[in-house]
Amino acid sequence: MSLSNFVKRLRDIMRNDAGINGDAQRLEQIAWLLFLKVYDAREQDWDMDEENYESIIPAECRWSKWAVDDKSGNAMTGDTLLDFVNNTLFPTLKGLSVAPDTPIKKSIVKTTFEDANNYMKDGVLLRQVINIIDELDLGDYEESHAFGEIYESLLRELQSAGSAGEFYTPRAVTEFMAKMIQPKIGERMADFACGTGGFITSWLKELSPQIQTTADQIEYDNSIYGIEKKQFPYILCITNMLLHGIDLPRIYHDNSLLRDVLDYTEEDQFDVVLMNPPYGGSEKADVKNHFPADLASSETADLFMSVIMYRLKENGRAAVILPDGFLFGTDNAKVSIKKKLLTEFNLHTIIRMPNSVFSPYTSITTNILFFDRTDPTTETWYYRLDMPEGYKNFSKTRPMRLEHFTPVMAWWNNREEINIEGFDKARKYTAEELSGELGYNLDQCGYPHEEEVILDPLDLIHQYEEKRASLNAKIDRVLAEITAILGGAAE
Repeated sequence: MSLSNFVKRLRDIMRNDAGINGDAQRLEQIAWLLFLKVYDAREQDWDMDEENYESIIPAECRWSKWAVDDKSGNAMTGDTLLDFVNNTLFPTLKGLSVAPDTPIKKSIVKTTFEDANNYMKDGVLLRQVINIIDELDLGDYEESHAFGEIYESLLRELQSAGSAGEFYTPRAVTEFMAKMIQPKIGERMADFACGTGGFITSWLKELSPQIQTTADQIEYDNSIYGIEKKQFPYILCITNMLLHGIDLPRIYHDNSLLRDVLDYTEEDQFDVVLMNPPYGGSEKADVKNHFPADLASSETADLFMSVIMYRLKENGRAAVILPDGFLFGTDNAKVSIKKKLLTEFNLHTIIRMPNSVFSPYTSITTNILFFDRTDPTTETWYYRLDMPEGYKNFSKTRPMRLEHFTPVMAWWNNREEINIEGFDKARKYTAEELSGELGYNLDQCGYPHEEEVILDPLDLIHQYEEKRASLNAKIDRVLAEITAILGGAAE
């Protein structure tokens, strides 16, 4: 089929359906239909490769049974199709029997449909959508590979689909981080808030050229681990993994913050962590109870940093995206987290990224922290990645590209301090400087002459709250020092 206008054809049909309200619902509708189509294609492969393969999906609910239109005039449509989807398909898939020993490739069907919804109300339009999706020939290598690119463009649409944009990290960023982390066969990587699986697919892309033997292939297939809290990105991620040929996608629909970090053992640790923790979000108050008192922040990004530190193996490596608020924050929890990071890990590099990388989802400026669990930090290099020439901002039509990281990749292995017009673009700080005179303020090598960025109201409030918390912490420390001095004088 012609893949160039695949998404447009689906969009044009769905616009006429009264049940679809906006881009987010349209994408969610496409997501579960695509999952069933892709899963059916994988099942056909498993059926050929495995003796006596049995699907977890009852025969009447398998895509090839109810969705495929053989042009005989017998394909379900209209009210009959709607009734089947709403009253047979969804209840059946949501109610599948799954036991602890059920293989992952089977149990993911139930997990995928636990909170999925059918929004379409017109059975004729639903039939048209199903027929377009069924035209995909995923058994054909060329078309399957081409569809992988189409799927990537579908994920990019999330950036402009309201709050759904939080699940998508620009591919240029995930690929840069995967390249710099240098994956090796035999290593296991994790993303504890994996969204649609961008970091995982970038990891697999970097790792795949190293596959030489069948044993390597097995290690490659088993090298990933992801957790995603929200249902919609979880569906997209599972489908993404199946499209990448991962038959046992160890992706779990769960919340990484709901386990006591002190309970983690070596079995729960990974060689590599690549992730962009959610920030500015909210969790239930009792989530803090899963963290030591000094690390119990109200900011989700801070909590994820603690999870990462407790789940990174000895000699493991991590690359993590964090907002500016983490760097400049001096409230008690942030200082404790940064102190742990500098004393128990080697925070060797911080890349300052230009604004609008995540536009239009958020304009808050972000950074990439590279660290490993080897020795305590002795020095931390900063590099400020400036906006490419000819760009004022990144946008949906002009997103960040991997080539925009070329300057930092050239600098990476030949590090030197760079000062332009009196402003540091690259500089090395000792751990003593960062923890001592700078008071754990990691906000160094910032952008000079920064143009004022008009933030979304919620982002503005969040940034204000972080700055207020940091200021309050500074005031408290100064008052404590004054009280100690006065107390000493009174004696």
